[in-house]
Amino acid sequence: MKRVALLVTLLSVGSVSVAIKGSQQAPPVQPSAKALEAEKLKDNLWVLKGAASGGNTAVFVTAKGVVVVDTKNPGWGQPIIEKIRELTDKPITTIINTHTHGDHVSGNVEFTPPVEVIVQNNTKANMAKMSAPSGFAPSKETQTIFEKNNGRGLPTKTFKDKMTIGSGPDRVELRYFGRGHTNGDAWVIFPALRVMHAGDIFSGKNVPLLDAINGGSGVEIPKTLMKAADYASKTVDTIITGHSSQMTVADLREYSNFNQEFVAAVQAAKKAGTSVDDLAASWKIPEKYVGYTAPQPVRLKSNIEVVLAELK
Repeated sequence: MKRVALLVTLLSVGSVSVAIKGSQQAPPVQPSAKALEAEKLKDNLWVLKGAASGGNTAVFVTAKGVVVVDTKNPGWGQPIIEKIRELTDKPITTIINTHTHGDHVSGNVEFTPPVEVIVQNNTKANMAKMSAPSGFAPSKETQTIFEKNNGRGLPTKTFKDKMTIGSGPDRVELRYFGRGHTNGDAWVIFPALRVMHAGDIFSGKNVPLLDAINGGSGVEIPKTLMKAADYASKTVDTIITGHSSQMTVADLREYSNFNQEFVAAVQAAKKAGTSVDDLAASWKIPEKYVGYTAPQPVRLKSNIEVVLAELK
C-alpha cells in the first residue's frame, strides 16, 4: 500500500521532484474531512479539493441521491464521504471515474455498496490492471488496491461513446471524445448547470501526463480536446479541471492548440535529427501561453518519447 500511496501522490503533484521537495519541507497531509475544501459552484454542485488528496472531486446532489466524480488517493474515500455528509443527508448512489489513475479512483474502495461505479469501457480494462503510467516505474505490488479490497470499487457499468443518467435538472451526460491522457477519458457534463468535469485530460494549464501505457496519445490529445471544446461550446460555461481551478471553453480550446504545437515541435525535432535529451533540454512553453506551469524534466522527456513513438 505504501508503494501505491507514493505513486498516486506523485501523480497528484505532477512530478517526482516536486513531491520529494514538498515532503522535505512539510509532513504529509493526513486524510481527513477537515483537510478537504468544499468549493460551491452551484446550489447542488461542489468541488472537493485538498493538498495531496488527489484529483478534484465533484459532488452533485440530485433529488434521489449524490453523484460523485472521482475519489482521490488511497485513504481519502472516507473523508470524502464525511465531507458530503456536511453538505447533504442524501445517499451516495453513484461514482463516476474520469480515468484509471490512482489519485482519481482509489477512494472508491471506501464507499459501501450498492454504490454504482461508472467508467468508459477502456477505463474498466485499465482499472483491472492499474498499471503505472508512462514515466513512472512499475509497481512492485502484486495486488492492485481493488484486489486488496476483494474487488470493491471496481466499475459496475460502462459506456463506449455516451451515456445519460438521471433526467431533467438531475441529468448527467457522459461523453468520450477519444484518446488523450489515457484511452478512457470520460467527460462528465451537468447540462442544467452548464458545468463539465474534464478529469486529467485537462488537469490545468500545464504539460499533460501522456500515459501511453494506459492508452494515452500525444498525437490524438489535441484533436480530442478540440472535439470536447466544440461540444461544450453550446452547453458549458464552466469546466472543472483535474487538479487546478475552474476554467472556460476558451481555455480548453487554447489547451488544444498548446498540445498541437507541442506535437509540431516534436515532429520538427525528429525531422532535424534532434535527440530526445536535447529537445527536452531546449523546449520551453511558448510565451503566448500565459500562466502555464513549466514542465518537470521527467514528464517532458516522457511526453516527447510518447509522441515520437506515435510518429514512427
